[in-house]
Amino acid sequence: MYDVAILSDLRFPGGNSASIVAEVQAQAAAGLTTVLIHVPSPRLRHARPFASRIVACLRDGLADLADEDAEVAARVLLIRGPEVFAEDPATVPKIAAGHTIVVLDRAPAAGVRERIESRFGPAVVWAPISGRVREELQAAASAGALPDTDWHEIIDVAGWRVESRPHATVPVIGGHGWPDPAVQPDAPDVRVRRLDETGDESPREFLGTLDFFVHFPEPERVDTDRTILEAMASGVPVVADPRFRSVFAEAAVYTQPAGVRDLVLRLHKDRPAYDALVARARSFVTEHFGSASHIARLASLGVLPRGTVPAPRVELLPSARPARRVLLVGDDIARFRAIARRLPADLEPVVVAGSAGLPAAHAAGLLTEYLPAAAELGVAENRWAGFVRDRLRHLIELYGPRAVLVGGVPHDGIAAAIADNEGPRWLWLRPAMWRRGTGGQWAARGALFAGILEPGEFAAGGDEGWTTTARAGVSTVDPITELPRKRRRRAAENTLLCRGVVASLPGFTVTEARPGELGGIALAVSRADYTNFHELLGAGVPTVFVPDPGGADDELARARFAAAAGVAICATGDDEAAAALERLADPAAREALARRCAELSFGNGAADAADWLAGFCREQSETGARSVR
Repeated sequence: MYDVAILSDLRFPGGNSASIVAEVQAQAAAGLTTVLIHVPSPRLRHARPFASRIVACLRDGLADLADEDAEVAARVLLIRGPEVFAEDPATVPKIAAGHTIVVLDRAPAAGVRERIESRFGPAVVWAPISGRVREELQAAASAGALPDTDWHEIIDVAGWRVESRPHATVPVIGGHGWPDPAVQPDAPDVRVRRLDETGDESPREFLGTLDFFVHFPEPERVDTDRTILEAMASGVPVVADPRFRSVFAEAAVYTQPAGVRDLVLRLHKDRPAYDALVARARSFVTEHFGSASHIARLASLGVLPRGTVPAPRVELLPSARPARRVLLVGDDIARFRAIARRLPADLEPVVVAGSAGLPAAHAAGLLTEYLPAAAELGVAENRWAGFVRDRLRHLIELYGPRAVLVGGVPHDGIAAAIADNEGPRWLWLRPAMWRRGTGGQWAARGALFAGILEPGEFAAGGDEGWTTTARAGVSTVDPITELPRKRRRRAAENTLLCRGVVASLPGFTVTEARPGELGGIALAVSRADYTNFHELLGAGVPTVFVPDPGGADDELARARFAAAAGVAICATGDDEAAAALERLADPAAREALARRCAELSFGNGAADAADWLAGFCREQSETGARSVR
């Protein structure tokens, strides 16, 4: 049972994602739990990743992301951007909520109300985001009953604050998507700036360059007022159209476009009046639109705060934009996720994978991009190499990564991409434990990379693959897993975990478990691929490994090594696996394996791998800075 569920298209940038993040942060600071539910909007027909600020919230544990087929229970469900129901969505998780509130920044389109109420019931509350939206809704014939109060925007006032700076000789004014030719003062005694759309400057950074924020949206535009809140919280006086007076009262100053220049010059010269306006605006925003107002309205719905959680770091603020990105290319998703969680906060990973890997990366809250395999495109390998080159060129232009980490094999498409894109540092997360006589053709491709990282193997003593004789200049770390830092076994019910193998055992319930839940698994039967092998042994789960002789790596050598070390059982056929499971039905046999696993000393190399990757990104940043100088 979550305290709050927020349903929206999580890809929308700008105000929608800023509003969601502000509420998530306020809820986390009050000790409340949040789940985000992604429902694609029919307005966004093309592929697009989640908004980066949404990804940051998920990555840092401020909220969970609901699976498409999940059943979600929450005390309050907020629907933001109800246009996702302009058509019948393909998938929506089953949601049970005590209160359902649709937040409206405009009148809902035809059919939206019917679809939402048919899915969530007639008790849905349709809440306007401001008084001006309320007036528009009341003018609509199908408005229906509205709540007494608006579901207004909130903002982290302290997080948006910009340190004061001396007045420039010439006042600097600006706005979002502004100036309009009818508003722009054509005078040498006023400088005009606007926030461009390149993303190189965050809204908070932009506000820090202004002396005045000017806001004159088109008359027909239904504005959420969020940009005004951000300006006031940052400490920049707001000059606005008089129609905003009903919302912001004396916290802003109002004039017609022709009066902007004179008003700005007068206030710029009168520093006491200027400072008083700044203080008045910040006090107004704190009282009426601060995080406390949101927690109070949740409390009115029976969702009470549980305590104080440390406030989010600056990089999680709505204006934050990671300074650096890194592409993680390939289907090595488990290791990518483990590394991504340990990267510095200002280094944002983007996973580029095929259809098999994307769901797992997406569920972890990572930015994802699709790189279809040749079979998915229905093309020959030689044509696919050109596609990979072009696709990676586009993604490198889009994200400007400092580095590209390739997991798996550096096939012809990767080699062509490296030759075509010299900007980022190209790195190789190289698999070990190759089957004898396979994979040697990739050895020469190592010269294409600025660095090679090889994750450790518990079964390294049984490794007979080609990488054992090609480790000059290769960095190594402990086995990379998603296991939590503190792992312990606990009393478990008779649960059987099957990974890559179908099995059953009388008296045991077949179950699933994520890495952090393995401590409660009584028994496992699994393939001996890299991830499952090291997770199960690292978590001390009594395991029967059934190696796949056709696997990409030497699963048989791994399983035999584990059996020889007394930490697991190796079974090479159905009969052997069934007999091994029957033996491990005995608690004493399972306990013996668990004790032996507890004696293992291998650690988790994910943090070291993240440091290694971040180091190359820092080097690239420093190289770029030197070239600019």
